[in-house]
Amino acid sequence: MSGARFYVTTPIPEPALTLLRAAGSVDVPDELPDAARLREVCVSGDYDVVVSQLRDTFDADLLSAAKIRGISNYAVGFNNVDIGAATANSILVGNTPGVLTDATADVAMLLIMATARRAVEADTFVRAGQFTGWEPNLLLGQDVSGRTLGLAGFGRIARATAKRALAFGMQVLFCPRPPGDRPVSDEELGEFAGLVTHTDWDTLVTTSDYLSLHVPLNAQTRHLVDAGVLAAMKPSAILINTARGPVVDEAALVAALKSGEIAGAGLDVYEDEPTLAPGLAELSNTVLLPHLGSATVSVRAEMARLCAENAVAMAQNRIPPHPVNPEAWNS
Repeated sequence: MSGARFYVTTPIPEPALTLLRAAGSVDVPDELPDAARLREVCVSGDYDVVVSQLRDTFDADLLSAAKIRGISNYAVGFNNVDIGAATANSILVGNTPGVLTDATADVAMLLIMATARRAVEADTFVRAGQFTGWEPNLLLGQDVSGRTLGLAGFGRIARATAKRALAFGMQVLFCPRPPGDRPVSDEELGEFAGLVTHTDWDTLVTTSDYLSLHVPLNAQTRHLVDAGVLAAMKPSAILINTARGPVVDEAALVAALKSGEIAGAGLDVYEDEPTLAPGLAELSNTVLLPHLGSATVSVRAEMARLCAENAVAMAQNRIPPHPVNPEAWNS
């Protein structure tokens, strides 16, 4: 279809842009579009599909006025789009599931190790010329092997993290749908049956040495980790978040880290990304990454391919390979 028109809010890997160009015209702005420009793109009638990032917000007001056929998110998540409003306005939404599981689990394990063993502090210490030789009490950290990892959620990324943690000799607990719970059969656990332990949210919080978050962002999980949860954690516990920033009340986390209520935190996502809560950047008992969960060359290229395939299908009035709301097609 030579007449398709795509607006790509942020440059994506070139092979994906080539796929889009084969289907029509592609506009990639020199600067990130602000809210006003994104609205102009969506309501102008000049574009069929917007290829978007998580920072691009599509609310109900925008979607009710939009003249686009689809939104292809360059992400697994889609909390930047009001899905109900998109569906009501016959706007398809696509995402890129399944390709970043291992990469994100690697980052979760990286954050566990780096925070536990104070790797960032140690790196800064050496670079500052403070290392004068081995000392018995220098930058002592926490053990990982033999400790308990609590997984909030037990989807693909949580399971991949569990596999890594088990290899490190950790005991693994999980709560599949916090803050509530649901039964999980051995059949559903598959290869993890007998290796991980199902528990409720309260027990997960109070018994975990490392609490790792692997839940989607929704009304139930926003501020899942709040001041009350932080107060219930072990003083020696470390919080890990590779899920979505608003799952954690970041101001409460800063207070807990400052007071010693918990020992540390390893974060790849933030509540008001890219802005950090006041005081977070100054805390030495944190490891802070700039949303690198999927940041490998191969994963980002595959995400871009899926994103482009979704966009082309939408522009051609087909259900995309990875739809979030297939009911919006011809609705």
